[in-house]
Amino acid sequence: MKKFCLILVLVCASTFIYAQTDSKATSPAPEVFTLNAEHHDFGKIVQGKPVTYDFVLTNVSKDPLKLSDVHASCGCTTPQWSKEAVAPGATTKINVGFNAMAYGPFEKTVTITYNDGQTKIVTIKGEVRKTADNSVPGNSVLELLKQ
Repeated sequence: MKKFCLILVLVCASTFIYAQTDSKATSPAPEVFTLNAEHHDFGKIVQGKPVTYDFVLTNVSKDPLKLSDVHASCGCTTPQWSKEAVAPGATTKINVGFNAMAYGPFEKTVTITYNDGQTKIVTIKGEVRKTADNSVPGNSVLELLKQ
């Protein structure tokens, strides 16, 4: 019984020892680029009227930055970007368009894929207001003149 307990203690101790992580292995990757914003709020927008916003990306690394893909979480959001590599210290724009067909609050994500599969997510949000059924308000005085 003593041997069994000793073996059990050794197995548990070795499990805890191997579970410890190296602090160097968990350090964050160096920053490759910066953005002027990671979130953009359009505020209140009119239904059916597209809006756009430019996320400005600056390459802060010593190597060229290659954006391999930029895709949105839905078809109502359309990102446009340059396929050219961004030189160190240079900037580029990711133009994100949103076409508001449904009314109400929205929040959409855009995933930027760069340098062999690394990703960064930016968001846009806002609130879509219904378009008025009648673009010109009625004139009650005109009704009085007709009488």
